[in-house]
Amino acid sequence: MSAEPVLSASQRSFLAAARRAVFATIGPDGRPRLVPICFVLHDTQPVLFSPIDEKPKRTADPLALARVQDVLTDPRVSILVDRWDEDWSRLGWLRCHGVATLVLPTARDAAEHAKVVVDLRARYPQYAAHSLEGRPIIRIAIERATSWGDLAP
Repeated sequence: MSAEPVLSASQRSFLAAARRAVFATIGPDGRPRLVPICFVLHDTQPVLFSPIDEKPKRTADPLALARVQDVLTDPRVSILVDRWDEDWSRLGWLRCHGVATLVLPTARDAAEHAKVVVDLRARYPQYAAHSLEGRPIIRIAIERATSWGDLAP
């Protein structure tokens, strides 16, 4: 007997088509910390990757960013993708809960990191000018998903 997939086909398509998501971590005070992210979805697994890119940040050290520190302290995370439309019959959202880890440009993670960098650049041409090879990537293993509304393209 096979288990139900974490993401239905319509949820997976909706997520794969989205250009951005809102990433939620748990801050030290227990409150959610939200940040918009760029991401790529793994080809077959319910896993997405979001780079710590070179857009301006409060700190030059990517490992010192609040979202990275939150993941290192408590890896439980959520992402939200939504579609707004003036035609409310087209509204839809997908919320995914999962566990985040860091993929570092080290020997242990080198192959996965290199593939994700290629995938990110294919999806977001702006990343051609970013030095992603030396920066961490957040890996989110999606454990469950909830959606509402119209997820059709």
